[in-house]
Amino acid sequence: MNMENAVVDPITQEVVRYRLTAIADEMEMTLLRAAYSSIVKEGLDASAAVFDRAGNNIAQAASIPIHLGCMIPAVETVIAKWPVELMRDGDVYIMNDPYNGGTHLPDISIIRPIFHAGTVIAIAATMSHHQEMGGMVPGSLPPNATDIFQEGLQLPPMKLVDAGVPVDNILEILERNVRTPTVVMGDLRAQMAACKLASDRITELANDLGGDQLGQVMDALLRQSDILTRERIAAMPDGSYEFTDYMDDDGVNPGQPVRIHATVTVKGDHITFDFTGTANQVKGPFNCVPASSISAVYYVLRAVTGSDIPNNSGCYRGVEIILPEGSLVNPRRPAPVNSRTATIRRICDTLLGCFQQILPDAIPAASCGQLLVMNFGGIDATTGDFFVTSELGVGGMGARPGKDGIDAIETDATNCMNVPAETIEMESPIRVREWSITRDSGGPGTWRGGCGTRKVFELTAGHATANYRGERHTSSPWGVQGGQEASTTRAYVERSGGDTEQLPSKTMVSLEQGDKLTVELSGGGGYGDPLLRDPQLVLADIMNNRVSVASASSRYGVAVNDGRIDWAATERLRNLARATSDGMGVQQ
Repeated sequence: MNMENAVVDPITQEVVRYRLTAIADEMEMTLLRAAYSSIVKEGLDASAAVFDRAGNNIAQAASIPIHLGCMIPAVETVIAKWPVELMRDGDVYIMNDPYNGGTHLPDISIIRPIFHAGTVIAIAATMSHHQEMGGMVPGSLPPNATDIFQEGLQLPPMKLVDAGVPVDNILEILERNVRTPTVVMGDLRAQMAACKLASDRITELANDLGGDQLGQVMDALLRQSDILTRERIAAMPDGSYEFTDYMDDDGVNPGQPVRIHATVTVKGDHITFDFTGTANQVKGPFNCVPASSISAVYYVLRAVTGSDIPNNSGCYRGVEIILPEGSLVNPRRPAPVNSRTATIRRICDTLLGCFQQILPDAIPAASCGQLLVMNFGGIDATTGDFFVTSELGVGGMGARPGKDGIDAIETDATNCMNVPAETIEMESPIRVREWSITRDSGGPGTWRGGCGTRKVFELTAGHATANYRGERHTSSPWGVQGGQEASTTRAYVERSGGDTEQLPSKTMVSLEQGDKLTVELSGGGGYGDPLLRDPQLVLADIMNNRVSVASASSRYGVAVNDGRIDWAATERLRNLARATSDGMGVQQ
């Protein structure tokens, strides 16, 4: 029987679909609960998925969208080097090489074939951001790196376990090249445990269903997602839609914006994403290898086509992606890539800017546009050992049709959680002095953009470094449908001696005892004309410290005195604003 065209009972297909998804979710929970590092067990910066024997993603956990897109090239690379016919039960593969199926060095993929009746029937894969991978700075994310050799240990695809026997030399190499080997090896074992669990669960499923029928169901799920995605694309208006956004700089050439340009072309049930016009690869570590760039495309496509479509590789069969060689989105080795997350976020902003033209009533304003992955590292004064702890800074979400953006949330392609202040303080001599919502940081609109956060870190002992890798210092998250842009990001250090140093968007920060690092992340853009916002909602924002009285007057045209709306003054303000500027909103 041709499995590609086999007829599968739809009830069986749905039951197996949700069982596979449950297995992926159980993998994810196993990984998170067994992990050692704060960036995984608290920030949830890890992902799990199940693939078929051909390397197609079949089921994925609700985790990090860009990981799930990035794992597809990783699995394909392993299968190209070790065809499934040559794999043995108990094999486990490891890799992180960005120029050979990986994304950036901290993201290690663990891949395990799953056997039934002596044949590979599926593949389990996990990807985890390791808090330390060697290189020139603790945490392995130097914002000033100029080649990949400065970023840490490169692992080409290789066997970590050979037919059930660990390859100890690889584990020893890993231990010798990282500053926190106990944490790294603990996270690695958590990934392997998640893959072992998947092997057990998929084997149980194959025993219940039969290996051949399980393969038929996987093929049917791929066909279903292909058909549904093409239907959603065909419902979009044909045409080409362009948008340009910018990154602040590349970390090596301060103040020189980096251009990201995309053209999305819809033709029938086919869609093309063309990045021609994007800047050439940069000297700093913000380059995106194809695995990373493709993952951003896949995320945006899934976001605009609907969550009811099964998440698998079938969603991408009607997609063409053009990534010019030697550009920011397809660099040549040995260009540095450690900070590619910031670029992925801006790629997503750019693509959503295209889709705002295609689906104007469905796309939100731009969110804060960054995940501030910041590692504090140094020597623990009491033990003499290295410490590395991570901060995942979050801003505001863009406003949506009929809803305000959400404050202080990690959105879009990264989808991480905040790292609790208690965790940072337990793992390092860092005290979190303040963690608050930044007033007036959300873009004004009929629906207000979510507010960003302000966080103050104080070093309580010794010396430490921090890799500050900010964005939106010089550009702002844009609003739509007349909504205004959000605030910009800023950061500064207050030295114990009294001096204050403003930080550029990307730099290494050196801290001494008593120094305080303050970061204020941008909010999300607004949706709709601010003059149409219900004054009662503006008053509630004032009472909740989201909007100042001055901003209510100047940006929303709402006058508030002694905690009450002055309706007559509000009418005068709004009429004057409409007469002089045709509204306060800025259409993007």
